[in-house]
Amino acid sequence: MANQKKDYYEVLGVPRGATEEEIKKAYKKLAKQYHPDLHPDDATASEKFKEVNEAASVLTDAEKRQRYDQFGHDGMDPNMGGAGFGGFSSDDLGGFGGIFDMFFGGGFGGGSGGASPHQPRRGADIQTEMSISFEEAAFGVQKDVVVQRLENCSVCGGSGAAAGSSPTTCLNCSGTGQVRVVKNTPFGQMQSVKTCPRCQGKGVTIDKPCSACNGTGKSRKKRKIQVNIPKGIENGAQLRISAEGEDGFNGGPAGDLYVAIRVKPHAIFTRVGNDTHAQFDLTFSQAALGAVIEVPTLDGKVSFHIPPGTQNNAIFRIKDKGIPSMRGVGRGDHKIKVRIMVPVALNDEQREALAAFEDSLEEDNYRDIGKRATDNKEKGFFGKVKDAFMN
Repeated sequence: MANQKKDYYEVLGVPRGATEEEIKKAYKKLAKQYHPDLHPDDATASEKFKEVNEAASVLTDAEKRQRYDQFGHDGMDPNMGGAGFGGFSSDDLGGFGGIFDMFFGGGFGGGSGGASPHQPRRGADIQTEMSISFEEAAFGVQKDVVVQRLENCSVCGGSGAAAGSSPTTCLNCSGTGQVRVVKNTPFGQMQSVKTCPRCQGKGVTIDKPCSACNGTGKSRKKRKIQVNIPKGIENGAQLRISAEGEDGFNGGPAGDLYVAIRVKPHAIFTRVGNDTHAQFDLTFSQAALGAVIEVPTLDGKVSFHIPPGTQNNAIFRIKDKGIPSMRGVGRGDHKIKVRIMVPVALNDEQREALAAFEDSLEEDNYRDIGKRATDNKEKGFFGKVKDAFMN
């Protein structure tokens, strides 16, 4: 059966003159690629993993490699096959997490102990929403928002220990929050760092937990936070209130509070940039004769002169009556779009009067409309009628 085995160098993908470091590098790459934890239902990957282990166990042992180079598979101990990489099995690697810790965590020769669990850590950020009116968004407002957040326990001060006691250094990890696992392999001693199972990485243990927080050191509280909404804020904007998030750990700073702003629609106004837009209805007579009207704006009603002959959908601008700039300089404009109302439900006298008025009109009465249409490279209504009857 030995002569049916693949060449060990071919299995690892290295030349016969490869150094021990090159062999180890090739093994680590292939072991990771075919590890059973990565391919739990793949029999082919499992077989590949065994081949890689067997090849590496021979080629990293100077005496075995010499015999293999001289006699091939026939020169190897028949009991060695399938023993794995010097007994270095999948279980020794600690499963999926273990192999990654071995290669990329503690690694060869000691690795890093990681950050101390006693170091100050910043608290988590929290987020909420606030709805404000159109006017509040325009001019700014100060409002309260209610949030729930984790705070240091008011009974134990965040220590997690009952009154009269205090946390003690974990004996299992000596307060580091981590334990080092050492394994003997053909590569030498391999070390990996794990979270301490006794203190769960905290570095301390609590014999008498605080009854108020069950030893967590934190409790969830409902708080009312004052938020200053700046003038000119837009719908969907997000405000950051510093240090109003959850409390930190080991004296670390609190996180921040983020407030998403939702601006309610207005019954009259819409916003485009920093301009406000509104529609205003004019009577037929107001549009034809001109009129002074009271226009609603964010600052209240403003008198505005409508010129004679105003047409439907005309847009007028009232300067500096729009949304104040968030930068603190200037305001947008207020724009009104007029809609001319056509009278309905006329009585006989009104119909006669309107008919007499219409009979009194000449084409010249509409010359401004025709001029505008011509300027826009289009014929006015009367121009089109004239052309139709002259052709």
